[in-house]
Amino acid sequence: MIEKERLFQTEALHFEIQGKSILDDLQFSIYKNEILAIVGESGSGKSLTALSLLGLQPKTNTRLESKRLEFDGMPMHALTEKDWERIRGNEISMIFQEPQSSLNPSMRCGKQVMEVLQRHKKESKGIQKALVLTAFEDVKLPDPERIFNAYPHQLSGGQKQRVMIAMALICKPKLLIADEPTTALDVTVQKEIVELLKDLQQKTKMSILFISHDLGLVKSFAHRVLVMYQGRIIESGDTVTLFENPQQPYTKGLLFARPKMGERLKVLPTLSDYENNAFAPKIISDEERQEHLAQLYKQKPILEVSNLKKRYSGSHAWFQKRTSVTAVESVDFSLYPGETLGLVGESGCGKSSLAKALIYLDPPTSGTVKYQGEPIHKGRKSQLVALRKDMQFVFQDPYAALNPVMTIGKAIAEPLHVHNIVTSKTERKQRTLELLHQVGLSDDFEHRYPHELSGGQRQRVVIARALATQPRLLICDEAVAALDISVQAQVLNLLNRLKAELGLSYLFISHDLSVVKFMSDRIMVMQNGRLVELQDSDALYEQPEKDYTKKLIAAIPA
Repeated sequence: MIEKERLFQTEALHFEIQGKSILDDLQFSIYKNEILAIVGESGSGKSLTALSLLGLQPKTNTRLESKRLEFDGMPMHALTEKDWERIRGNEISMIFQEPQSSLNPSMRCGKQVMEVLQRHKKESKGIQKALVLTAFEDVKLPDPERIFNAYPHQLSGGQKQRVMIAMALICKPKLLIADEPTTALDVTVQKEIVELLKDLQQKTKMSILFISHDLGLVKSFAHRVLVMYQGRIIESGDTVTLFENPQQPYTKGLLFARPKMGERLKVLPTLSDYENNAFAPKIISDEERQEHLAQLYKQKPILEVSNLKKRYSGSHAWFQKRTSVTAVESVDFSLYPGETLGLVGESGCGKSSLAKALIYLDPPTSGTVKYQGEPIHKGRKSQLVALRKDMQFVFQDPYAALNPVMTIGKAIAEPLHVHNIVTSKTERKQRTLELLHQVGLSDDFEHRYPHELSGGQRQRVVIARALATQPRLLICDEAVAALDISVQAQVLNLLNRLKAELGLSYLFISHDLSVVKFMSDRIMVMQNGRLVELQDSDALYEQPEKDYTKKLIAAIPA
């Protein structure tokens, strides 16, 4: 039950950086015992709004003003830095998107949480440790004593995020700000974290400001929703009303750009479609799909994998036998020309290890990989060079995949030079521009640097570079995981268009099962290094055979 008493409120909030308006005329309240969500794309002002609630907005060459800015009846304009230090972590806490970069890698987890208590509470170390262990139990961490003494790298992604939640809640704050707390997590872990936050909110009666670009996730979690676009709140309302009857084209774009489980569209809608009122959904009929699949599987496979295994040697102490870790265990499958084969599973199941083994970036321990009917041999250098020309990777983080000091044109042209595809500078430039056009970018991108591009533009560049060698097969390893929903739709449409135009095949790896279903002809499910299920994608979602697959599908946000 939401209380009608306001915990936070602002009127006419305006924020400028070097004279440029970033937040413009924001007006909203957060009530006590309420979960309020702010949704919007990257750059819409969501995180900056949250930081302003903590007094952490940039201070250099900036201007923050508002008609009203109050927390629990206290004017926030008058707060000194000492006041903020008392409030942060105590009355207002924050969970960040990436727990790995938020936790100190050189400190044990328990000590990091105890630091918050030491700053705000006067208790003995024994009591502090007991409070931390209780907090770990509250966030459902297994074996709290072990977690207390563990370093962050010894925990899974979900466990690290639970440590961050325990740290944020250890002082029982009145307001918790959760800034994209599940974006980097598997769908099952994401569901666990959201349910945990909801349970803790009901138990403690705190308020939560939940920031996300995923409206499917927000739908099951928040009481009210604010939609932000270019620094302004363009739509707001209770969750049920907003989802059933969105008013703004931008809100409709955010809602409907995500692939739906119950239908198979030829093309996903994008924001521009709704802004121009131009989207007419085209659904692929069962007859069309069956005909397409029949044509695919008449062919000989382009890739055949038999009994593939990948083991890693572990560390060993003196006079002890070296241990090994099995990342991939006895995997068999085939991939056909023109097919998109999906690969899903939780983090650590072996998806990326399998992908690297296929292209011999990290050769398999045993087993056979055949490309176009020919077995691949580790020792044949010329064969591996030809293989890597024909099989290219599109990685999850486009910024990390591009050299920050290299122009976009040079980044795309590099594989042309390495594989000796074109020799003259004139031909190389012409081919680079053709590749830019192919992925929907103009000539002027040739001279830009990665930091000058948006996330979606960078991912288009990574795809253009992968296409430079004229490959037959693209391995897309979480290729859209870091993108906003609307940008994700654009990139997925682009991949499908390129597949049709260039006759490509895809191995499409993702933890987002709704995206995989939209893209894939068949889907493989991996668990603990093993292939546990392989089915036609529609059949897999309608009648999954394994309990693990059922668990993954049940975790997809509605």
